[in-house]
Amino acid sequence: MAGKKINLTDQLKNYFGFDTFKGNQEAIIQNLLAGNDTFVLMPTGGGKSLCYQLPSLLMDGTAIVISPLIALMKNQVDAMRNFSEEDGIAHFINSSLNKSAIDQVKSDILAGRTKLLYVAPESLTKEENVEFLKTVKISFYAVDEAHCISEWGHDFRPEYRRIRPIINEIGKAPLIALTATATPKVQHDIQKNLGMVEAQVFKSSFNRPNLYYEVRPKTANVDKDIIKFIKNNPEKSGIIYCLSRKKVEELAEILQANGINARAYHAGMDSATRTQNQDDFLMEKIDVIVATIAFGMGIDKPDVRYVIHYDIPKSLEGYYQETGRAGRDGEKAYAVILYAKSDKTTLHKRIPDTFPEKDYIKDVYEHLQYYYQMAMGDGLECVREFNIEDFCRKFKYFPVPVDSALRILTQAGYLEYTAEQDSTSRILFTIRRDELYRLREMGEDMDRLIQAVLRSYTGVFTDYTYINEDSLAVRTGLTRRQIYELLVHLAKLHIVNYIPHKKTPYIIYTRERVEAQRIHISPEVYEHRKARYETRINAMLDYVTNDTVCRSRMLLDYFGERNEHNCGQCDTCISLRSKSKVSEQPDREALCTKVCGILSRESLTPAGLLKQLPMDKELLTEILHRLSDEGKIIAVDGILQIRK
Repeated sequence: MAGKKINLTDQLKNYFGFDTFKGNQEAIIQNLLAGNDTFVLMPTGGGKSLCYQLPSLLMDGTAIVISPLIALMKNQVDAMRNFSEEDGIAHFINSSLNKSAIDQVKSDILAGRTKLLYVAPESLTKEENVEFLKTVKISFYAVDEAHCISEWGHDFRPEYRRIRPIINEIGKAPLIALTATATPKVQHDIQKNLGMVEAQVFKSSFNRPNLYYEVRPKTANVDKDIIKFIKNNPEKSGIIYCLSRKKVEELAEILQANGINARAYHAGMDSATRTQNQDDFLMEKIDVIVATIAFGMGIDKPDVRYVIHYDIPKSLEGYYQETGRAGRDGEKAYAVILYAKSDKTTLHKRIPDTFPEKDYIKDVYEHLQYYYQMAMGDGLECVREFNIEDFCRKFKYFPVPVDSALRILTQAGYLEYTAEQDSTSRILFTIRRDELYRLREMGEDMDRLIQAVLRSYTGVFTDYTYINEDSLAVRTGLTRRQIYELLVHLAKLHIVNYIPHKKTPYIIYTRERVEAQRIHISPEVYEHRKARYETRINAMLDYVTNDTVCRSRMLLDYFGERNEHNCGQCDTCISLRSKSKVSEQPDREALCTKVCGILSRESLTPAGLLKQLPMDKELLTEILHRLSDEGKIIAVDGILQIRK
């Protein structure tokens, strides 16, 4: 493709139906097509995914897209398939696929049908996947959410550090790294760790001129304030972020009780409900989604008119990314944080929660061995499901610091704690095939489901079989939620055993068990990262407590972008403008004294007086009326003089 002339606008129209590129998209794609390494810093909503989707369709071979989020992979694969008649045009490989599904993916790749393959970093590093990819013609590698590779970033993931060595092992090809949030230091760290320091850098502006940033006081009536805000923006789409799942559900119920079409979304909900609520929001069947930060990645809804943060975010990077989901259509949108002074204490409390004491971390490691009954010297390459609630109940811990301790142990190299592995749904019939006639009385929907299961899967009467509720929904014409509820109903009747899709954390031992006192947690893993975490928290607190600097300029400055002009529309700019107007108001008492002083020396007409005073006619008239009412001056034949 290097050196070959191609009309990219025509290709954009042909594949995606768009008439024009946004921002730097065309230049980025041209650079990648020329075979060059490319670094892309593009804010949320700028169209990053197109920068690798279009070139993948134009280049020979399969593009490998490395992405950390399974849900994001599924959404983007579905989107690509919507643009093509070939289902095999895009695939993903991750832990949610069974062997037959993975075999199908590999078959499509080898047949040349697949242009885009999404993989999680953990899947990329598996030996069988590395060996397979060595046999594949790779057009280029794309590293999405590239900030995850940087220890300076807000979302560091150790597995990203293994990407460059694995790429070298699989085979050389151009590399494009993309991120929406990176300070200059994070950008340098990404390029250094991916071995692309000489890459062409494309940096879009972080300025979002259509966003109205605001920090509002979180009052005792905060729920009423939110309801009022939403009702002042009727039938407009909005996202409200809360830190806890409990608050998400509580607030969603309060909004519903007040006639607002709202739903909840968090990772603790069953997959079918979560997916249904997300789809309903995208399809505008509901107006408001109340969510944890689990919501939003890969969601491309252009007309979100407001994003409200019920709780103060952990970092400006996260805040900027979340507010970037508002106003993607370029129209006016609001980004509101609700802040109380007590939030400062809450935010600082996250520091010991995120970086518990080293002795605590060692205790968690020791208790983990008791939990799994792991003998000293055993454990290397062992994989165990991990139920954090059960672990905490047995050893009297709180979940948040335990989660943090396991992440630190991961970074220190003693284990891998994978918190977002998808477990595919499974089903097993507990009745014989010849008893299925009993189910005909359960209605047409149930009959369609049973027929679809029997046609799609084998062995469902002899062993647990992996199923896909989305696929069954397509085959039956039902919704995913209906499929889930029908299967749950069958399970309650003891007709099937149904294990729904769930997110299952895993502990993977990367080395044998050692004595807790021998665990070494280096300053790079603990002290340095803790200091950077504190810096990000303090930057967030500076943002919400600031009342003198334009909020847009604060964000731009944080990301290394200079802007000499205030936005003129954030709450700080509006407040400063109001104060300026007050300060510019003339001092009427001083003007009255001045008029009396002049008239005590000589009598004048109003016109003569106006020549000696730097004020407009309306203001002078107001001053003269006031002095007359107070009996200090009189007018005789149109001449003003002091009353004797």
